[in-house]
Amino acid sequence: MELQRSASNQIAVTAAAFVGFTGFTLVMPFLPLYMRELGLTSDADIVLWTGVTLGVTPAVTALCSPLWGRVGDRFGNKILVQRSLIGSVIIMAAMGYASRAWHLFALRALQGLVAGYGPLTISMAALSAPRERMAQAIGTVQTAQRLGPTLGPLIGGVLAPLVGIRNAFLVASGVYAVAFVLLSVLYTEPAAGTKAASPERQGVTFGNILALEDFLLLLVVIFCLQLVDRSFGPVLALYLSDLGVPTSQVPVLAGVLFSILAFAGAIGHHAAARLLKQTQARTIIAATSLAGAVALVVFALASAPWLLVVASAVIGLAIGTSMTAAFTAAGSVIPREIHSTAFGFLTSASLSGVAISPVLSGLVGARSIRVVFAVGSAVLVALAIVVRHVMVARNPDIERAPAVDES
Repeated sequence: MELQRSASNQIAVTAAAFVGFTGFTLVMPFLPLYMRELGLTSDADIVLWTGVTLGVTPAVTALCSPLWGRVGDRFGNKILVQRSLIGSVIIMAAMGYASRAWHLFALRALQGLVAGYGPLTISMAALSAPRERMAQAIGTVQTAQRLGPTLGPLIGGVLAPLVGIRNAFLVASGVYAVAFVLLSVLYTEPAAGTKAASPERQGVTFGNILALEDFLLLLVVIFCLQLVDRSFGPVLALYLSDLGVPTSQVPVLAGVLFSILAFAGAIGHHAAARLLKQTQARTIIAATSLAGAVALVVFALASAPWLLVVASAVIGLAIGTSMTAAFTAAGSVIPREIHSTAFGFLTSASLSGVAISPVLSGLVGARSIRVVFAVGSAVLVALAIVVRHVMVARNPDIERAPAVDES
């Protein structure tokens, strides 16, 4: 019965993460066109409003994630994720009725406030899985979260011409509703997740969480990995143009490279679960970071498209593997009573990287696009060195992780 419940919970959380993250990015391809419909005329204004509208959601979510995680530890994760999904259903539908650009910005900011179910779904997967399968559970949900944004823009790009831009928002709202139903029907909250706050939980502070073994280091690791991973967005198309790729082929090749990065990252999430059974988390993170650094140098020096493809695959695989290894290493030292709060910190670090990376990449890329990749390579090399020498040498096999006193 316990294994059956664990499997059902894993399916529910993975499906909700995939469907929810797909709906989150479904509107991205036609958002600039919608801005024009809302009265913006100059390209500069459209780019500016589109950028801040897309960026405000992860920025607000990053600030709120630790707080929502703490609420999840007190009252259970399921009800919070249901709240988030229902909120997204309403907000996404409201976007279809916007009449000004600032309406979209405000609604996206509100979505960031009620969102934050990304860290909660990872925490739910980790709590529901047997300890020896925690890495696999985390990797599966992270794969769903990565593939959703990969397919979402593609679906949105096809959908908008068929049903119209405003109706596409309503379809996205329906996607969130599907995620809500899946989670409500299939997921059963573990008994420990529904208890009122215990004395041990009430006494936990954010300082206690940051003092957990390697936790602060792993926050830095996750932030830096996202910083490098999301640095391609603002500069890739321009870089391909600089390499002499015909203008008509730039969008296609850029889309192919972004897809390769995403799918290779998804493979890396699964590979980490297998590797963690055989070697230490610090070895995996250090080795894959170095591999990613070398691939970034190749990417910066490459002139042939096939080299860009190979380098993109290695970069995505390296970052995906490192990310799951870091989340799993952190998960193995987090006491159960503060699980969601701690995962909120981890995801806050991740989303901070997502929000800051395009800005830094744009500033550096304004001087030299190749320097963006060089800086990313240097960050990964520094990360590998620090992790190798600072992170505690401990076998991350979940079966050997120290037991948590829940008495």
